[in-house]
Amino acid sequence: MFISNAYAQAAGGSTEQQLMGFLPIILMFVVLYFLMIRPQMKRAKEHKTMLESLKKGDEVVTGGGVVGKITKVGESYVTLEVARSGEEFVEMHFQKGAIQTLLPNGTIKSI
Repeated sequence: MFISNAYAQAAGGSTEQQLMGFLPIILMFVVLYFLMIRPQMKRAKEHKTMLESLKKGDEVVTGGGVVGKITKVGESYVTLEVARSGEEFVEMHFQKGAIQTLLPNGTIKSI
């Protein structure tokens, strides 16, 4: 009368069709890994290696843009000579993680 009959439907599809539905998502994760995650991990590893190899006399740039020559290297801190006036010089202390770039020796002429 007022209520229609409910009929059972066939199964959703084969396993192959379900796998093809997930294929774009899987491909997105693969592309994301090779374009974003892997290069970032490589840069982090190179930065860690650079921080471990810091030594007295190296010229560096910090994340804040301060340029200086390393005078002391500690476990987690570095002392930079950032200015010199005659026999007096200005030293600043930074965490090792703040060191951004290692410059070639002889880059800084005014210190």
